[in-house]
Amino acid sequence: MYKFFVDNKLWGVPGALLIVLGIFCQVMIDVQINEWYGLFYGQIESSLKLPNSVSLSDFYQTLIRFCVLAGVWVLISVFVKFFASHWVFRWRTSMVKTYHKKFGKVKIEGAAQRVQEDTLKFARLVEDLGQNLVEAVITLVMFFPILHSLGANVAEKSGQNILVYTAIVAALVGTVVLAVVGKRLPGLEYDIQVEEAAYRKVLVLLETGKIEDTNTKRLSHLYSNVRKIHYKSYFHYMYFNATRWSYLQGMVIVPYVVMAPSIVAGLLTLGIVRQIGHAFTQVSRNLQYLVMSWPQIVELISVHKRLKEYDTH
Repeated sequence: MYKFFVDNKLWGVPGALLIVLGIFCQVMIDVQINEWYGLFYGQIESSLKLPNSVSLSDFYQTLIRFCVLAGVWVLISVFVKFFASHWVFRWRTSMVKTYHKKFGKVKIEGAAQRVQEDTLKFARLVEDLGQNLVEAVITLVMFFPILHSLGANVAEKSGQNILVYTAIVAALVGTVVLAVVGKRLPGLEYDIQVEEAAYRKVLVLLETGKIEDTNTKRLSHLYSNVRKIHYKSYFHYMYFNATRWSYLQGMVIVPYVVMAPSIVAGLLTLGIVRQIGHAFTQVSRNLQYLVMSWPQIVELISVHKRLKEYDTH
């Protein structure tokens, strides 16, 4: 499954490094945009308090600066997405070439599905989850110091690290809770793939005439199994999603709870509040990587298990 990184020396490791470099550039622009928030909202606050304290040309220059930063970010983002799609598809091609040599010789449930559909799913999931993971790590490295420095504005008796500690604790609590609540989902996703493969196999055999129509009772039984496993997954995803969405909605107000004494006392400017809100969101959102990506991770675990089984036969 991972021969791609050894066999393809042009696309394997060099391609991965180029993707990481592109994501790093995106995060660096995010840092500059965070600084821009302080300047822009500071100008707004100054103008509201004292009309004409900020010239119209300065205000327009600030807006133009954002357009430049956003434009460069979009260009880099488009390139990274385009290049990563090609890179991951070449990884899939490497797997498929290996599986083609074994196809027909490997006697395992849903072999065709594993070679065609599961490699496609694996490629797409790795593309999304891989990029998000790299972005999360780089963002945390860049924004932790920023959040720490901004904490000086709301420290009071709590200490300068109050924002950082709050983000870390909130993310850890959410991750642990979601991991416990969603512990059954990977197994359910795997079972769904197994039942769907068995159902698809009989459909193909009926279509090609390799089994008689009298086997339609078996077909109905297989679809009944498919229905049962899907209904079971809907139930487990229901309480998982209720927990996940409640947690994410609650996280919206956390930074403002921390800043509340300083805001009420008038110790923070609008620009600082916006900077802290953006930096806290960046840190907490990326610390919550597992929480945000859990449904995709569940599917990737299932697909990886099926491909690994094909590899070992």
